[in-house]
Amino acid sequence: MPNKKDYTNGLPDPSQLKEEMLAKYPRKVAKKRSKAMVINDPEENQEIAANIRTIPGIITQRGCTYAGCKGVVLGPTRDIINLVHGPIGCSFYAWLTRRNQTRVPEGGDNFITYSFSTDMQDENIVFGGEKKLKDAIREAVEIFNPSSIGIFSTCPVGLIGDDVHAVAREMKEETGINIFGFSCEGYRGVSQSAGHHIANNGVFKNVVGNNDRPRKGKFQVNLLGEYNIGGDAFEIEALFEEVGVELLSTFSGNSTIESMEYSHTADLNMVMCHRSINYIAEMMEEKYGIPWFKVNFIGAESTAKSLRKMADYFGDKELSAKVEEVIAREMAKVKAVADVVKPKTEGKLAMMFVGGSRAHHYQDLFTELGVKTVSAGYEFAHRDDYEGREVIPNIKIDADTRNIEDLVVEKDEAHFRDDLVEKKAKLEESGYEFKDYKGMMPDMQKNSLVIDDVNHWETEKLIEFYKPDVFCAGIKEKYVVQKYGVPLKQLHSYDYGGPYAAFGGAINFYNEMERMLGTKIWKLVDAPWKLEPEIVGSVTVDA
Repeated sequence: MPNKKDYTNGLPDPSQLKEEMLAKYPRKVAKKRSKAMVINDPEENQEIAANIRTIPGIITQRGCTYAGCKGVVLGPTRDIINLVHGPIGCSFYAWLTRRNQTRVPEGGDNFITYSFSTDMQDENIVFGGEKKLKDAIREAVEIFNPSSIGIFSTCPVGLIGDDVHAVAREMKEETGINIFGFSCEGYRGVSQSAGHHIANNGVFKNVVGNNDRPRKGKFQVNLLGEYNIGGDAFEIEALFEEVGVELLSTFSGNSTIESMEYSHTADLNMVMCHRSINYIAEMMEEKYGIPWFKVNFIGAESTAKSLRKMADYFGDKELSAKVEEVIAREMAKVKAVADVVKPKTEGKLAMMFVGGSRAHHYQDLFTELGVKTVSAGYEFAHRDDYEGREVIPNIKIDADTRNIEDLVVEKDEAHFRDDLVEKKAKLEESGYEFKDYKGMMPDMQKNSLVIDDVNHWETEKLIEFYKPDVFCAGIKEKYVVQKYGVPLKQLHSYDYGGPYAAFGGAINFYNEMERMLGTKIWKLVDAPWKLEPEIVGSVTVDA
């Protein structure tokens, strides 16, 4: 790698870099991509193009709608059989790739380790696969005796017209268990984000509210948008348990369908990943009156802030005292490690292009190490993830979004919590913020480059310009980045590391960054295409 740039006096203006990246594209493509690149100024209200289709021919890092529905939202739930209706490749693709962990009580079901598929063949594509789907459901019930089955449509299913919802209704009546389908064909949306929305709708319609379990504990909460990658949820669960808060359900790390069924009895919803799960938070408030606010348990300071906000919501002195006791104890541990690590990481540069809220959350964690984020973006964000929720009314509803069912949610008179509505109103009068997310861009430095749906060409130019010390992304970018002599930290599946959430996770991340940023091996790596001669071919035609 070339010598690092000095950014102590602020980040350089990347206008020339942006123009150089755009110059490679045809004129119409460049015009479109230009709107997805923002030279950040936190003092300005800037608009970014997001949640639009990837331009054909560009190597995107996105996943498909099916991946968002089955792989992200329902995949971490252990007591449901997630049956993929389609060729085996789709099911294999979404099987265990995100390292969602779970803890199963004695005698409990855990189907996460299995890959369930109808394994559609050519014959099923020609003549239809509904009969095979019914047989697969019967076989699953006979072998595993699950309490529920989710059916996930892949691209061929949508193309040939198999009706998974009709099959689900028929088999639910036949078997007596909860069976429901998802029209989540990979092509249905611009990215995995559409799959998140479809999954939210399906879970809300078919699961939430099915069990009116009596209250358990003084304070009942749900945690939405935490998927227990590498054991993150275990760290957060331990904190809730110690301070005396009953975590009813997590959507959907270390979770069960059973817990989601009684999640409507909670006093509060806390949202981690704003993009993947805010739909259920909104619908639960509308139907049951349960307020929600945004939290972040990535980073020690962010964890402390989230715990305090939760305690302030309940307004209980004993709870607040316990929260402060835990924060004081854990922050002392964190500080002891940070004092050792930070002098070795201070001034390093990071770039991150990951989905959900991770590209935002992990900037807090890097800041604790003195690491600057010079460029960041999401794979499947909407404008509000970048700019803040205040822009939602101004976001144009496009044709792809209209492919997703728009649920009509009505107030549940029997379960609606008027007391929570009153509590929320009183807290808002004192300045307490609900349903608020200011987005990633206001928290980023001036002249940092924000790019939505970054591709390989742009990634290479970013590395050449910023010369980062660490690049955070996913498996598809990993090896190209490393061949540039830049270490890549996977923030989708953690490269078999983690957990990184809460106080214990912050310590793990500090130690890993000390090792990753301190090793000299990356300075010895040079891109192989710089050393090998270019292969040039020619074609001649004899007259």
